[in-house]
Amino acid sequence: MTEQTVHVLLVEDNSLHLRLIQKLLAGETQLNYQVEAVGTLTDALACLENRPIDLILLDLILPDSQELETLFKVRSAAPEVPVVVLTSLDDVSLAARAVEAGASDFLLKTRLSGITLGRAIRYTLARVRAHGAEWDSPMLRLAQQQFLKAAQIMGLDDNIRQRLLFPQRTQVVSFPFFRDDRSQVETVFGYRVQHVLTMGPTKGGIRYHEDVDLGEVAALATWMTWKCALMGLPFGGAKGGVRVDPTTLSKKELQRLTRRYTAEIIDIIGPDKDIPAPDMGTNEEVMAWLMDTYSQQMGYAVPAVVTGKPVVLGGSLGRREATGRGLVYMIEAAASHIGIDLQGASAVVQGFGNVGSYAARFLEEAGARIIAVSDVSTGLYNPNGLSVSALNQHVAENHVLQGFPEAETISNAELLELECDVLALAALQNQVTVNNAGRINCRLLAEGANGPTTLEADEILNERGVLILPDVLGNAGGVTVSYFEWVQGMQNLTWTHDEVNERLKSILLNAFERTLQRATRDSQDLRTAALIEGVARVTEAKLLRGVFP
Repeated sequence: MTEQTVHVLLVEDNSLHLRLIQKLLAGETQLNYQVEAVGTLTDALACLENRPIDLILLDLILPDSQELETLFKVRSAAPEVPVVVLTSLDDVSLAARAVEAGASDFLLKTRLSGITLGRAIRYTLARVRAHGAEWDSPMLRLAQQQFLKAAQIMGLDDNIRQRLLFPQRTQVVSFPFFRDDRSQVETVFGYRVQHVLTMGPTKGGIRYHEDVDLGEVAALATWMTWKCALMGLPFGGAKGGVRVDPTTLSKKELQRLTRRYTAEIIDIIGPDKDIPAPDMGTNEEVMAWLMDTYSQQMGYAVPAVVTGKPVVLGGSLGRREATGRGLVYMIEAAASHIGIDLQGASAVVQGFGNVGSYAARFLEEAGARIIAVSDVSTGLYNPNGLSVSALNQHVAENHVLQGFPEAETISNAELLELECDVLALAALQNQVTVNNAGRINCRLLAEGANGPTTLEADEILNERGVLILPDVLGNAGGVTVSYFEWVQGMQNLTWTHDEVNERLKSILLNAFERTLQRATRDSQDLRTAALIEGVARVTEAKLLRGVFP
């Protein structure tokens, strides 16, 4: 018996079930449980207030509380204590909502065994320990909540579920680089995370941002896995990043940082291993430096080690605008599905970086009227419409939107709540939450950023009839054209701009139609349906490959 003691609060009013669970816990050999059993919610809340508890085993049907209300009250009283729900209610919808509300697992008493109960507890405690360090990220929690909800609905095998919750391979590095005056050596943290190695080489961007951490990168790698699987691309998901503010670095400093970061992760990247690409804070030039550093070590040019690089170095035509173009392809399909005519429709675009600026341009070309845009400096609003070419010219001259003369200034919160047909989110995560979802005033919310809408906000928007085009569909254009670039590099061939766009549109619309069919058939929202599509493909691959040895 292990010396580790786990303090468990067992909330169960059925004496037969109580004895069964206590017997199963007593037979556990990997952990030593100290169990306190109570039969009412009132007694449970009193225990949580008066003594430390490591884990709660919770029956949802109690004499003084019923179903999800029981979970809500327990989570409210002890938000940091993980909860495993034990219930007799074989209800997939209830299970999904319980996981969405924060339950770590949902077990049926009628199927309970010592193995399933012990494993659920161990995995739950392992996640808690991981979240206590660099894994503790709102983005990772969101990615895992989304996955667990989909897994619950599709009845995913527990062994597969636990394997997909956390990345398969993670590298954390700290490394120095010289500032320009050569008197300062800056040390920064870098990351490269590979979520699933089953599908082929891994694929994902590299971001430079002051808030980058392991949890964020792991979440992005997880989403990339589902995205690639949904699009039918032969990649697993990956992501990388450096915790640094690139706006404070000179071009020379940025190059030194990139080359040193590449040297630190060089053993786990490569055209047949893991292929980086640009993300927030990086661009074509950064990819060129990364490719050159890798090629210097190999002794010959290796263009296919990265995508999103300049065309002259083997980059693909259409890659720079691919994410924004792909978002608009998806918006057109979603708008048609719910009866929005983009010709004359009003659109708001949050974020005016690479994705947002191209999305605004292509929406304008589709006939939409861009009434508001924003970036880190300001929000701009003109009910008569903004000229995207004028906005791009202003940003080219001033680097930010602030100071653009043909619009009134508004806050980010005001921009999100403007009345419009299409709201495109192309900025950061966690923009639409439970706090503002009730005031979002669009018919179609399209996610160009990763994780901009929380699950709680999803539910509010779905109830209000707002169609959410999820990020796993909305921003898949970038990785799809990155795949095209990788194929061209591996085969030493070149596609025309029109060929790239035609192939991109075909793959994206196919994924949208499959997702829409599943959503309609299973009465699910598009996000859940898209995740189930992606997870199902990865699951099939894992089961076919088996477990080594």
